[in-house]
Parts: sequence; structure tokens; C-alpha cells
Amino acid sequence: MFGLSKRIGIDLGTANVIVFEEGKGIILQEPSVVAIDTNTNKPVAVGTEARRMLGRTPGNIVAIRPLKEGVIADFEVTEIMLKHFISQAIRRRHLFKPSVMVCVPVGITGVERRAVLESAMQIGARHAALIEEPLAAAIGAGLPIADPSGSMIIDIGGGTTEIAVISLGGIVVSKSLRIGGDRFDSALIRYIRDKYNLIIGEKTAEEIKVNIGAAYVEEDREYEVRGRSVISGLPKNLVITSRETVEAFSEPINAILDAVRSVLEQTPPELSADIMDRGIIMTGGGSLLTGMTTLLSKETDIPVFLADDPLTCVARGTGHALEEMDKLGDSLITYEGLGIKR
Repeated sequence: MFGLSKRIGIDLGTANVIVFEEGKGIILQEPSVVAIDTNTNKPVAVGTEARRMLGRTPGNIVAIRPLKEGVIADFEVTEIMLKHFISQAIRRRHLFKPSVMVCVPVGITGVERRAVLESAMQIGARHAALIEEPLAAAIGAGLPIADPSGSMIIDIGGGTTEIAVISLGGIVVSKSLRIGGDRFDSALIRYIRDKYNLIIGEKTAEEIKVNIGAAYVEEDREYEVRGRSVISGLPKNLVITSRETVEAFSEPINAILDAVRSVLEQTPPELSADIMDRGIIMTGGGSLLTGMTTLLSKETDIPVFLADDPLTCVARGTGHALEEMDKLGDSLITYEGLGIKR
């Protein structure tokens, strides 16, 4: 299907866009942020440079994250972002337009699938296809997805959590939650405001999560943050602990645990036995939260392992899927299949 054109896999994430090029591996990893000048309605920065502007822009510049909870919230800005990243990735080195594969959450609607494919075609792709995120994550993690045995994957990204049992190259049971790293950040912002009357920004919340955030306390640590007092309106410092982040994250983490239990309950007995033997594999940035694998293992009585380089598993799996088009044909979504005309 993809012929001789350059093949590119894209992990179109809520927090980051990661681009994989066949034969080269990961060639680009940038935040999913675009800064727009509202006076001219033109982009002034994309990716890392735009992310630095979040919360710091003058009145005429708005820093936008065009993907919310794993799906496109702003189609026009997403196209601007994709065009920028793909032009950066290929650097006009190739005569032929690239063939593009984009990963998407399991739970997105047909309208959302069509929107992603149309965005890929609008940026000048020769061909475009979609692959569901847990399947891409499983491929990137090196799981034997083509075997008749069962493999279980949990991918916690910036906007979604994807949970799936995979066998014979397809998804047998799955659940997609619009809960991810962003929800952890907002839960932490709410917790600190309610408990300490202190307002912190998204960037500060992410710093706390990365430095001392935990799903299960193995070692209590402290982190000093600065915010604005709700009462006085003045800057104020605060020391927060890992134990407090466990309390702050309890709601989104319990939702993930409930979804994992639901998927396990729906899994056929033969595949359940395979999962008990092999364990559950975790990918995505959210899987790096301290104690996440320990908590999941305790709650399910199943061994839980972190994949190698979990942040790039989905992108690598998307790229490797390009090489397995024939085997994965029924698991992929193409613009022809959705009736989108060139």
C-alpha cells in the first residue's frame, strides 16, 4: 500500500508529538503546543519554544495545546503543528511525499478518526493510516502480538489511558479512559488549592509530579514549590511531600485501577492464564510515576513490568507497524476504509 515513499510513524500525543522514520528510528520529539499571534492569527512558535510560553505570553499571543484527552480539539492548529513537525522531520530531502501512520486512542469516534486522517492528508501525506494506541504500544514494547497467546498492555499518556489484551495481532478486550498525565496535574493543582489556599500553575504541577509524584509511597520525599496565596494574593512558598501526591492522585489512579479490573474480568480464561504467566506491561509517561507498577501489581496480584523506554514505545510501535502492513491490515484504519476521497 505504501509503496516506495518515505514512511513516517507519528505518536500524536496530548503532551508530546513523537515522529519515527523508517530506517532511522525516533527523529523528533516535541511538546504538542503552538503559540498563535491573535492579531495576525499566525503561529509564532511550535513545540519546545511554544511550551516555554505557556502561562507567560503577552495579551496578543496565546499558547494552545490543540489535543485534549488524546483527540484533536483544534483542527486548524493541529494541522499547523503537524506540518511544522513533518517538514522538520523530512527537511525536504525526499522527492516523494511521505506515507504516514498515526496512532489514536481505542475509544475515539468515527468522526474523530476521520479528522485525524484528514489532517494527515492535508499536510501532504501520500497515504495515511491509523493504528490503535495499545496495539502500537505493544509492538513498541516488543510483545509477541501475532501469537495465539494473550498479552496485556497499559499505556498511560498525557491525555488518555489505554488498556488492552492482545492476541493474534488484534485487540481482544480494551478500555480507553480520558485520564492521563494532564489529569494528574489538574488533581494536584486542585489538592494544593483546597488544602493550602495556594494557586499553582500547570508547569509547577508537572514539576512536582516528575520530581516527587507517587502512586504508592516507597520513599517519602519533599519538594518546595512557589505559588500565589488565595487569601493575600501574594507569592508564597510551600513544601509538599510524596505522601500528599498519593492523596492528590487518588481519584484518577482509582479510575485506572477500576478499568484494569474491568478488562481482566472480561478477558477469556485462556488468555488470563497467559497474562498471569507473562505479567502486564506498562508504557507511556504516566507509567513512570513512582510506585505505579508496584500499586498495580498489589491490586491485581499479577506481575507488572515497565517497558524499555516507555515514553517512546507508542511511536516506535507505530513506526514498526509500517513494516508489518500485511500482517496488521485488518487492525489498521485507512482513509479509503472511512470513505475519505483524495
